[in-house]
Amino acid sequence: MITVARLTAADRAAWGELAAGYKAFYNTPTSAAEYDEAWRRLMADDGVHALGARLDGRLVGIVHYLFHTGTWARDACYLQDLYTDPAARGQGVARALIEAVAQAARQRGATRLYWLTQDHNSTARALYDKVAAFKGFIRYDYPLS
Repeated sequence: MITVARLTAADRAAWGELAAGYKAFYNTPTSAAEYDEAWRRLMADDGVHALGARLDGRLVGIVHYLFHTGTWARDACYLQDLYTDPAARGQGVARALIEAVAQAARQRGATRLYWLTQDHNSTARALYDKVAAFKGFIRYDYPLS
């Protein structure tokens, strides 16, 4: 059975392994200091939030999300990071995490829940196509440094 709940301080090591898997998948080098700061912010609910999914008591998935305002919506929810341990994939972990974020968004009164993924992420996109609507947007990143 999958359970989803807020991460606690005791989850730091397991979260670190899952977060590292996520960062490796997207080829995003991340320093130990950046992991430490992200963890500090997640534990403090400092603008970002984290949930973990457990299967048979073991942390096998994580999701990070945040709320923001926009021109056309007072409160939107952005699901920023979602990762499931490869050994636990296909068992409903990612879907459970998405549903938990959707519930948090509803409770807050958000009018939209959305996320991004890379076009080559076919495994995740197969799920996303079942639970959400692809609106055809393409992302560009402008370098600020």
